[in-house]
Amino acid sequence: MASLLTDTLPWHNGEIQMRSLLRIPPVVNPTVPSLSYGATYLLSNSPLLAIGAIDREGRPWSTVWGGEVGFAKPTSQSKIEIRTAVDSKYDPLADILLHDSSGESGQLVSGLVVDLATRKRAKLFGRKITGSIQLSEESQGDSGGVGFANLSVQIEASLGNCPKYMNIRNITPALPSPRLISESPQLPSSALKFLDRADTLFISSRHGDVDMDTNIRGGPPGFVRVISNEPNGAVFAYPEYSGNRLYQTLGNLQTTPLAGFVFPDFETGNALYVTGQTEIFVGKEAAALLPRSNLAVKVTVTAARYVEKSLAFRGVAGARSPYNPGIRYLATEKATPATIGDEKSSITVMLVKKELLTPTICRFRFRVSDPSRVGTWTPGQYATFSFQEELDMGYSHMRDDDPSSINDDYVRTFTISSYPVRNRSTVEFEITARRHGNVTGYLFRTNERAGLEVPLKGFGGDFYLKAPREHGRLPFIAGGIGITPLLAQLPDTSIDHLRLLWSISIRDLGLVLDTFNRFSQLPQATNLFITGSELQDEQTTQQLAALAASGARIKRRRMEAKDLDLSWADVWYFCGGPSLKSSVLNWLTGKNVVYEDFNY
Repeated sequence: MASLLTDTLPWHNGEIQMRSLLRIPPVVNPTVPSLSYGATYLLSNSPLLAIGAIDREGRPWSTVWGGEVGFAKPTSQSKIEIRTAVDSKYDPLADILLHDSSGESGQLVSGLVVDLATRKRAKLFGRKITGSIQLSEESQGDSGGVGFANLSVQIEASLGNCPKYMNIRNITPALPSPRLISESPQLPSSALKFLDRADTLFISSRHGDVDMDTNIRGGPPGFVRVISNEPNGAVFAYPEYSGNRLYQTLGNLQTTPLAGFVFPDFETGNALYVTGQTEIFVGKEAAALLPRSNLAVKVTVTAARYVEKSLAFRGVAGARSPYNPGIRYLATEKATPATIGDEKSSITVMLVKKELLTPTICRFRFRVSDPSRVGTWTPGQYATFSFQEELDMGYSHMRDDDPSSINDDYVRTFTISSYPVRNRSTVEFEITARRHGNVTGYLFRTNERAGLEVPLKGFGGDFYLKAPREHGRLPFIAGGIGITPLLAQLPDTSIDHLRLLWSISIRDLGLVLDTFNRFSQLPQATNLFITGSELQDEQTTQQLAALAASGARIKRRRMEAKDLDLSWADVWYFCGGPSLKSSVLNWLTGKNVVYEDFNY
């Protein structure tokens, strides 16, 4: 955001550099050199204002003030006034803008007016006119820490922003009651645990001494990943999702690689304030840091404060943004299938057969174009495909009819459910998948005679079942489609040793019957837990009768802790959804649980 009062605000060098790096065509800067009518209305009707300012050492810091509508309001066409309770002891912006008597008028101030309940926001930039703080009686001594801020700012520019990645919160006021937990750049364990569930941050950046910007970043809980946490400062990273392509924050970080962050804990009122040095990663460098990312920011913390009950509000969680992609883990945290084959793959696979097993589960057979180059796979591994050329429709700022597509790279990983057959002139493999999302929906719609051919990025994974000792047991817990890793390994697995506990929806009994037909001895090792309401149709009745005659032990209920015989083994295997996984890990406390989940 530029600070020059002209009809058209120019882009600065950092913003131009970002668009050049990402090959984005030039656009007119939509920032207006005033307090716009839209920003004025939002300011008067929003309960929160994130604020950024620079300390004496030139470091940006961020905070969030407010708690109820009316605490901030315009006093003229270009001036705003903020009156609100604040943490007078540890909030860095209280130090910079309110306590510091040397902080004369003219200090750079940036802001983000935000209404999380409606996902509306507007950026502000200006300069401090006056700032003061009135301490409460309790804060006059050493205890307490509540003050009432009075800040006046001359607004020089404003810009409305889109609602993407904003997770809904309904804000209520609450007086701060601050207690300093830590002021070390090495974050305490409680702050690390908080970051693992945080879904919102506010970032303030500056372009030299002429401009500032404050904005929000949101995502799924844990979208910020901690790389290291040494005494000289923690290091964390987060992905930059597809946005409006203005790159005002990242442009500032290009020219002045410093940023201030606040991570608000809406449940407790705690706040993590950090300032640090930033580094932008683009393209392959971003993917090497955070796989499946084209743009990422790494932050080395130089100063931090983790403060209990520092905020003057609480927030009741509502719906998460439909635009949020899944968590992008660090490359060092877990193997990521999308990293197999960095370059565009010339090896392809062709869809040659489809078998519908249930209304939402299908088995797909693929043929590899050049077996000599791709090699083979080991039972228990997955295959990684790229459907980008088939499904990517190019850049779109907003797509409310399909929000998940905005950040979708259309790279997908599926566990191979067939056993490798050696010494054949053609190499084929199968995946068994549920229809869920863009790619599987596309596969379900595509006719096997259409000649669909997509790049194969490779094989990976190591979810292998190890044979137990002579009289040992091999317990495997599957949730629905989580049976697939076992299917490819059954030919090498002794049914006498196997103990299968399989939870399945009554709508997916076709998958069970198909599996039992292919592996006729499997029912004797299976405990089947059928969930869901009884369906009064002839097909379901016939399926239940066939299962009853199969020899499998059948329960018409959810799996429970009592169903797991802990004496079976010290090593257990699991594949299923997150809810069942959480229960299983709790039931098997003290056991070695080897698991594969659906969060590739």
